[in-house]
Amino acid sequence: MGGTGYGGTYDPGPYREDAASVPPDAPSVPAQRRPEGTGGGGHRRGGPRRKQGRRQASRGRRFLKWTAIATAVGVLGTAGAAYGYYEYLASKIRKGERVSGKTNVAKPKADAQGDTAMNILILGSDTRNSPADVKLAGAADSQGARADVIMIAHLSADRSNMSVVSIPRDTRVDIPECTDPKTKQVYAPTNNIINASLGRGGPGCTLATVQNLTGVYIDHWLMIDFAGVVKMADVVGGVEVCVKNSVWDRPTAYIKHGGSGLKLTAGTHVIKDQQALQWLRTRDAFGSDAGRAKAQHMYMSSLIRTLRTQNLFGNPARLNHIATTAMSAFEVSDEIGTPKKLYDLGMQLKTVPSDRITMLTMPHMADPQAPNAHYLPAPEAATIWSLLRNDVAMKANGTATTTAPTTTAPTTAPAGPPARAASVIPVTVVNGTAGTDTGVATPGRAGGIAQTLHTAGFTQATASKQAAPSQGTTLVYPATRGAQGKSDAIAVAKALGIPVTGVKASTTAQAITVTIGADWKTGTDYGATLPKAGTVPDNADAMNGNDKGCMDVEPIYRWDG
Repeated sequence: MGGTGYGGTYDPGPYREDAASVPPDAPSVPAQRRPEGTGGGGHRRGGPRRKQGRRQASRGRRFLKWTAIATAVGVLGTAGAAYGYYEYLASKIRKGERVSGKTNVAKPKADAQGDTAMNILILGSDTRNSPADVKLAGAADSQGARADVIMIAHLSADRSNMSVVSIPRDTRVDIPECTDPKTKQVYAPTNNIINASLGRGGPGCTLATVQNLTGVYIDHWLMIDFAGVVKMADVVGGVEVCVKNSVWDRPTAYIKHGGSGLKLTAGTHVIKDQQALQWLRTRDAFGSDAGRAKAQHMYMSSLIRTLRTQNLFGNPARLNHIATTAMSAFEVSDEIGTPKKLYDLGMQLKTVPSDRITMLTMPHMADPQAPNAHYLPAPEAATIWSLLRNDVAMKANGTATTTAPTTTAPTTAPAGPPARAASVIPVTVVNGTAGTDTGVATPGRAGGIAQTLHTAGFTQATASKQAAPSQGTTLVYPATRGAQGKSDAIAVAKALGIPVTGVKASTTAQAITVTIGADWKTGTDYGATLPKAGTVPDNADAMNGNDKGCMDVEPIYRWDG
């Protein structure tokens, strides 16, 4: 990815594994005053043994108090002495607007069980604004921050599985109009590599760009910079990685610039500090952007496994240290910008076993405009986005991580009133096959699906004259119609093969409305187009969260270590 190497080393400062290792600037907890005559000043009763017993009891009480405070902080309560520490953690959080670019991707409705999948955009920024970042990554960048790491973490609605999809930073995409939340500068839409979106309106612009590219609604974003990566790698005690050959990512006769500086012998290593950052930034030695994404996935999987083996609640001092470091290392979107909300988010992610986590890379191909430097999404990327939008489980090696949502019409009647006669149910069909405002729609698509509904008895189905580009196919009904409206909409869904889980209530719809997305450009059975659980394209380079593996190293970057 280029760069000028790293100057100096990063020293996070000493860390003591004891109950006194609360950050020095954390607010103190006021001591409890004891009643007159029970200790402290004045006349003391009892001999040395009694005095020693009181000291031991006092130490015990202090230990219990610190344990209680740490536990309270762990659950981020706001009562008693823990409140001051909660406020301290809150002061460490950096926040920003969730979205700062134009996007028409709507938040999906909850499924029949009232559950909703969650999508989190994880960004690694190459910002060099702080002294710590400049020290780690060379001179300040005049072009502004770029997104070196772009990942979508998808947590299923039933919280049973998670997928993490990397988008190569050099993928050329349409970046929408964005407004910088801080300077209020407006950036016109452009076609550029996706990592440039960060400097055109912050993480909220990258979020809008990713939503438009994928059709996947992104609930939150989290961003970490160079210094933050180093802090987190150090605070957990290092992360285990592996290379098949010795590696030294440095300038070569073929690529005379850049290189992360990573230098390891063949085998397994526990890396932290600057080495962790070097690992995450290594590209050429691992072959390509796809190789770098795979290395990042290995690192993330290993980090998750490491954290799960550490009993943080059994070590209050360590819990305090990790919590404080995490709060200061990340910048997050406004709506999750409190310690409690971040804790709740972490607890949801923690429920997913590592073998139910799939990490993969967006299928991509060379960009004809710059085949040696940039990418375009490959056709198979549409399958990945459909898996995410429809909350279908995926796992490496083509097997499902859990029971997938129903992808065909139900065979039993839903609860509630029966649907009315098909001939009296109005349906509007919208052509959204362009996918995005700059995409190409399939001509006559709305009319074709309206005719399919006519054949099924829905004679009041009409094709809308207005197109509404949508990456995914949707079916909504007026919320004011209640249970009857839902039953009627399900009847329409059955006629088109749309899953019952895809039927949503809408506060703006005037009639049952089917929007045909870019994922259904041909055919009359939508269910036949849906990917099945575990159908991850081969060129997505998927790996399971339990896979350790070792990275291949390009021959020119090997050394005799």
